Amino acid sequence: MGRNFHCHLQAIYVLIFDTYAIRILSNRGNRETEGLLVRSATTKKSTRGKRRSHSVSRTAAVSTETDRQFATTLARGLEVLRCFSATEPELTNKEISGRTGLPKPTVSRLTYTLTRLGYLRHLPQAGKYGEYGLGTQVLSIGYPLLANILVRQIARRPMKELADHAHGWVSIGLRERLNMVYIETARSPEVLTKSRADVGQTFPIVVSAMGRAYLAGLSKADRTAVINEIKVKDPALWKKYAHRVEQSLADFAKWGFCLGYRDHNELLEVVAVPMRRLHDGRLMVFNCAVPVRPLASIQIENDLGPRLMKMVRFVEDALDHEQETAQ
Repeated sequence: MGRNFHCHLQAIYVLIFDTYAIRILSNRGNRETEGLLVRSATTKKSTRGKRRSHSVSRTAAVSTETDRQFATTLARGLEVLRCFSATEPELTNKEISGRTGLPKPTVSRLTYTLTRLGYLRHLPQAGKYGEYGLGTQVLSIGYPLLANILVRQIARRPMKELADHAHGWVSIGLRERLNMVYIETARSPEVLTKSRADVGQTFPIVVSAMGRAYLAGLSKADRTAVINEIKVKDPALWKKYAHRVEQSLADFAKWGFCLGYRDHNELLEVVAVPMRRLHDGRLMVFNCAVPVRPLASIQIENDLGPRLMKMVRFVEDALDHEQETAQ
């Protein structure tokens, strides 16, 4: 399958699986997993420092082991799905175990169950024991969410017009934990095959103009809460990008948009604008990205920044009109 297909699979997973419960995964109950959780906690000291884990299963053990409502089996199943990406669309059980920190027998049961349900597909011809990739069932679950984000439908035409004018691309993003995730992207013909921006692409909040515009669009209390969470969970990343966050907040106060000069991607220059109010309880952010070229910085500040702001205001007005009509 093509790269865009895997991007869309990753997209739907990121947006959906923190929201929708796969009940059947938890039907096994937590009894089987409580023992595994205890054993994982007792071996935590011996494995610390030997390998880095991205697993909710391990990091959540301390904070959730006393939470009787927390479905550990479900969390582990979702964490297996989070292992896949556009650059690593296929993984073995051993690789999944290494990324999650889960025992191989547990991973084997989870991948088997997810495959039976259609959320994974097994590729037996790859390697000794085969590999797994995301299945199309992920897409079918994600459709109701994406289809009901009205801003995507309203913004498509103006996004395409701005992308064509900029000879770049325009995207909409939402917060996903401590990342931003694209939910819509429009590209000009000049970058159609060059851009990897697509629905589901994620990146840390502080490293991108979009993420920093998200922070700028929050209330002071909410912004402080998010920044404190980043400081606690990824202090090295915060130390590296703190000055850029401060600069972006100053840019937003001065111009109404945030700039990103080759920070998330050395080949791109980006401008981002948050919406002025929440829609469906979400703060959405638009960005416009262009490849690095002569005078691109001047174009971003003097032309694309103001144009993006105007486009976002148009989308906001259109959304307000739709809501008034629906009432």
